[in-house]
Amino acid sequence: MKKNIYVSVSTDPIKDYQEVIDYAKFMQGKADFLHCDIMDGKFVSNKTFDYNLVNNINQNSLIMLDVHLMCKEPKDIIDDYIKAGSNIITIHYEAFKNKEDIVECIKKIKKAGLLAGLSFKPETSIKEIKIFAYAVDVFLIMSVEPGESGQKFLNGILDSISQLDQLRQSNNYHYKIEVDGGINNENCKEIIDRGADILVSGSFVYNSQDKFKAIEVLRG
Repeated sequence: MKKNIYVSVSTDPIKDYQEVIDYAKFMQGKADFLHCDIMDGKFVSNKTFDYNLVNNINQNSLIMLDVHLMCKEPKDIIDDYIKAGSNIITIHYEAFKNKEDIVECIKKIKKAGLLAGLSFKPETSIKEIKIFAYAVDVFLIMSVEPGESGQKFLNGILDSISQLDQLRQSNNYHYKIEVDGGINNENCKEIIDRGADILVSGSFVYNSQDKFKAIEVLRG
């Protein structure tokens, strides 16, 4: 039986506030999620929108909001994104000095009735993050260095996807595997075959003439 593949279209290529809201409305009913890239200029060099935009999208569209916090010490701002109407909130493993705070953040997100995600950079090993596998709803693997749209997919990430899938199967975990960065028509099949459930697409969908067709191509 063919498994469901979800597509989360990213706000990252879009720099204009109103255009993001228009894109969200345009994508509702077509993409499964809007991947809201939130960057604070500290964890990554870029700085983008904040919870006010997430709230505005939530008020103006019906699309599910997949909020990716590329922010330093996100525990201080999670409440804002819960109130803003997020459906998934994903925090970054590397953003925490005290890794015990990760568990507290995951608990807070789940207590609010949202899905809790944990993301990690390409160089971070599965050995480091697997201790959180029992608690998360989503593991978000960065297949590029976070912070810049349009980068090329790092093929070494394929092994990380496989390892996460094996970990899930051998322990009967139920988390989804989400992959973000450089995904296109040439590599999506192998990413799915390795175990991914959710594909994040910024440039590939956004720059396509037929954006809806591009989403269907990614689903495989």
